[in-house]
Amino acid sequence: MRPGLRRALDKDKPLEALIDQLERTKASIRAKVEHPFRGIKQQFGYVKVHYRGLKKNTAQLVTLFALGNLWMARKKLLEVMGQVRAQGA
Repeated sequence: MRPGLRRALDKDKPLEALIDQLERTKASIRAKVEHPFRGIKQQFGYVKVHYRGLKKNTAQLVTLFALGNLWMARKKLLEVMGQVRAQGA
């Protein structure tokens, strides 16, 4: 649903409140799916695909998604590394 239509919903009406809750659920799922693509495009500059063959393009995408996962988990990884270093000292 478009944001303007969603804002226009009357949350006091049960049906429209249910529609708003459904849209909120869909948006949260969509955000989880779209977030890795944002990282790959913005952080790693992968905007346009140059055809180099299916195997090479697939390998590059797999690598970029692996890097994207590391990039999104970097705070947790740094915390774990800090704990490991503190135990070793």
